[in-house]
Amino acid sequence: MTEARLNEHRSFPAPAAFAAQANVGPEIYAEAEKDPVAFWERAASRLDWAEPWHTAHTWSPPVRGDDGELSVPAAEWFVGGRLNVAYNCVDRHVEAGRGDKVALFFEGEPGDRVAVTYADLQRRVSQAANGLLSLGIGPGDRVVVYLPVLIETVVIALACARIGAVHSLVFGGFSADAVRFRLEDTRAKLLVTTDGQHRRGSAVEVKSAADEAAHDLPHLEHVLVVRRTGQDVPWTEGRDVWWHDVVDAAPAEHDPEPFDAEHPLFIIYTSGTTGKPKGLVHTSGGYLAHASWAHWAHFDAKPDDVHWCTADLAWVTAHTYEIYGPLSNGLTQVIYEGTPDTPHRERHLEIIERYGVTVYYTAPTLIRTFMTWFGDALPEGHDLSTIRLLGTVGEAINPEAWVWFRRNFGRDETPVVDTWWQSETGAAMIVPLPGVTTLKPGSATVALPGIDMAVVDDAGDPVAPGRSGTLVARRPWPGMARTVWGDPERYRDSYWAPFAGRGEHGAYYVAGDGATVDADGYVWILGRLDDVVNVSGHRLSTIEIESSLVAHPAVGEAGVTGVADPLTGQAVAAFVVDGSAGAADPDALRRQVAHDIGPIAKPKHVVRVPELPKTRSGKILRRLLAQLWQGDTLGDTTSLQNPWAVDGVREAVRRAREKETT
Repeated sequence: MTEARLNEHRSFPAPAAFAAQANVGPEIYAEAEKDPVAFWERAASRLDWAEPWHTAHTWSPPVRGDDGELSVPAAEWFVGGRLNVAYNCVDRHVEAGRGDKVALFFEGEPGDRVAVTYADLQRRVSQAANGLLSLGIGPGDRVVVYLPVLIETVVIALACARIGAVHSLVFGGFSADAVRFRLEDTRAKLLVTTDGQHRRGSAVEVKSAADEAAHDLPHLEHVLVVRRTGQDVPWTEGRDVWWHDVVDAAPAEHDPEPFDAEHPLFIIYTSGTTGKPKGLVHTSGGYLAHASWAHWAHFDAKPDDVHWCTADLAWVTAHTYEIYGPLSNGLTQVIYEGTPDTPHRERHLEIIERYGVTVYYTAPTLIRTFMTWFGDALPEGHDLSTIRLLGTVGEAINPEAWVWFRRNFGRDETPVVDTWWQSETGAAMIVPLPGVTTLKPGSATVALPGIDMAVVDDAGDPVAPGRSGTLVARRPWPGMARTVWGDPERYRDSYWAPFAGRGEHGAYYVAGDGATVDADGYVWILGRLDDVVNVSGHRLSTIEIESSLVAHPAVGEAGVTGVADPLTGQAVAAFVVDGSAGAADPDALRRQVAHDIGPIAKPKHVVRVPELPKTRSGKILRRLLAQLWQGDTLGDTTSLQNPWAVDGVREAVRRAREKETT
């Protein structure tokens, strides 16, 4: 287990005015704990069901048979219930008289803007559903969506849900190989892509990569192409069809049919940085119940909110908090196609002001980038006064970045909802309720009502406060992934086998993160269990060392990893991006870490880099940093959102090694 050493003593109680109008109060925790299944039934009742469920929940934990093999676990929620996910996200709001309400404010990177009302969205989704049907897509068929952040991306996801097809969204910057793997793994009948996308001020052609991915796949019947940039693109007659020919020309009315609560809704793939990506299967009723209630509760969703989740639509955060959660609750949202620094670094500030964003949900990596860009204060001339709630997601946020975010975006008064969850969990698992929870910078605080999280030792017993251990969920929950597509044994082995037979429910879900719990019961994420540094037998958290480094004004971002060392087994290597105070002195950084954590945690190697390599979800690829330092063959880099960062780190490593040698 890692050694938890960094202490954070600042706290921020829920503002009285916020608490007075909050959607949920403190009594919700006891209510949920008294009968968790009944609690989730009430949460599911917020949705419109065509047929009610007859059994709220069934669970078959992994059990070891006479042959010594573990059975595959199986969970069901709202058994027998039938609903249509798209109806819950679109049609019911129109039928309630809210068709004129804006559902989506779209802003393209070049500056084009479109406002889509719920009535418009109903029409577009109905046309897309009819278009899918005309291409032979039906319930259970898989559709891979290789698009950037566009209105059409939201529309095609909802259209799939409307007809019972299973969508799998792929990041628009992924390679052809990554797309092909998903096409092959799902045996998709349809690929949805675009002629090109706007990225960092350029129109980047995409169709050629889609063609490479789709080449010679007998199960793939069509490629549906959105015209975004107007570029000339290669075309395969009989296979390729234009969106405007198939969708925009389709009838504008479609009656959604209900599907079983356990009907698959989407497949989302893990990044694949540690092996073949896993296709996690999420189902309709349980996922939507968890996503909708969690969004309403921990973002305190109000009818007049303008919600902006900045994630790419292919990331699970966007599935839950940019498509299904906010739309099921009838909110107005912003979606933005481009990068935060195009054409300048104040683009997000402009967008918040333009649309009156009230809830701004983004990644710690972007917050730290803002810190390096803007220093102690945001540029003048932007009115962010509409913001009433902030949120973070991706990986644990450094306390100093949390405080900076609250001070600069939240006027030193708005709650910051730090959410911990995963592709596997479907929606937030550890998260504050903004009108209830006293916030601590750097901690996602406590489990969402209805969720049972714990930090346990190797025997499965809860660790004492201040001790580190493995983060687990001790009972099933509605939004959980049901399996790995085509590989249920991998699902069992990856998530349930390590603690099979433990606890009241027969197994614990293993999140793969290390964590600690403080005296108040707050959970502090220490990073992935394999993202630790073992220095002379001391297992140190990369997150804690990074938090200490980022607290120094000369560091904007930091990535810490363990590298081979002949004396200590591993040494701490810190890769730092300059902050607002200029270049950092390595010895000053070592002194800071020694003061905050202890001498054992001091970085032996400090490397100044222009940028850290990150996944599309904003997570630092620490293993890649170690490989670059050690000169190893690089692992899978298909999940990188900024592949150019690799060359920058490689050159910085070369210079640092030369300096150490001399």
